[in-house]
Amino acid sequence: MGRIQPEAKAKIEAICDKYLNEPTPLMLILSDIQTEFGYIPLEVQEIVSEKTDIPVSEIYGVVTFYSFFSLQPKGKYIIGVCLGTACYVKGGQNVLDKFCQELGTKPGGTSEDGLFTIDALRCIGACAIAPACTINGEVYSRVKVNEVPKIIKKYRDMEAL
Repeated sequence: MGRIQPEAKAKIEAICDKYLNEPTPLMLILSDIQTEFGYIPLEVQEIVSEKTDIPVSEIYGVVTFYSFFSLQPKGKYIIGVCLGTACYVKGGQNVLDKFCQELGTKPGGTSEDGLFTIDALRCIGACAIAPACTINGEVYSRVKVNEVPKIIKKYRDMEAL
């Protein structure tokens, strides 16, 4: 977001106002902002703090604690590679490393073109099909390292259409 545009600030304030009568509005506010903008940078947290009288430090603590909130913009395609025990034992770390290598980023990072964000996940409950990963909710099973470039290409090709 960088500098907050007046329209964006008005939306953020409207979201805060929507939950004024809630006894604990912070999670509701942050969830709506994450959905609306895709991330919650410090500038937005300051606006929420002003509107709710919740200290920025508390807001920041919540944003950084919960993995579904983000301080940075995420890519169009969110890749989650499972590193739970079954996936890890079957090569999940190697799959994650290959995605990172191909996309030129680290876990939690976004590719330079802004298309992909890669996250290391603890367990996605797909132990029987390990190693597994997800891209925007689509599950890929028994992923092999040599399949990673083809998976990325599929999404890049969709962008070219």
